[in-house]
Amino acid sequence: MRATATGQRGDPRTAIPHAEPGNVIGLFGGSFNPPHSGHRLVADVALSRLGLDQLWWLVTPGNPLKDHSQLAPLGERLDAVAAIARHPRMRVTALEARLGTSYSARSLALLAQKRPQLRFIWIMGADNLAGFHRWQDWRGLMESMPVAVIDRPGATLSALWSPAAQTFARWRIDEADAAMLASAQAPAWTFLHGPRDPSSSTRIRAGEAAKRMS
Repeated sequence: MRATATGQRGDPRTAIPHAEPGNVIGLFGGSFNPPHSGHRLVADVALSRLGLDQLWWLVTPGNPLKDHSQLAPLGERLDAVAAIARHPRMRVTALEARLGTSYSARSLALLAQKRPQLRFIWIMGADNLAGFHRWQDWRGLMESMPVAVIDRPGATLSALWSPAAQTFARWRIDEADAAMLASAQAPAWTFLHGPRDPSSSTRIRAGEAAKRMS
């Protein structure tokens, strides 16, 4: 179903997805501009190794740290994410549009307040961990819920030596125990190695721009 007024409170795709009390939910946020196979691989790794009941793709209205001049409309990105997130335990939502928030730490705090019966794990690619210390209240986010970082091509070392990783080094859980992350008290995080996909939203947009100009 395509939303007729994407980003407004009446859009059903801005609702918080349903989950049963006690469920473990992976929260995979991003602008997904556009989503690609690398994003799907991150989601698949998280779903298979973290013992998740569901994984929610949180499509953001706009990343405060990124230039919005090339940002596709939220409705188009929701459609594109839905097309690659076809899995019985994956859900796609733009709940930040309904909550009226643009910073992840604030969005997650509100979500935890509204769904206290659920257990959440924040999921990010290693490339995001490398710059995580520039996010608003990144320490607060790390201290609010467990975090799983999924390896991405070219980002392993920069992520593990990043300010965020070093600050919270003592709370890192071995990836062999990743299935226990959901029951750990924050701060707690793990770094999951595995297959990596070199797909990049930036390169995809650049390729599309080149085609239009040719």
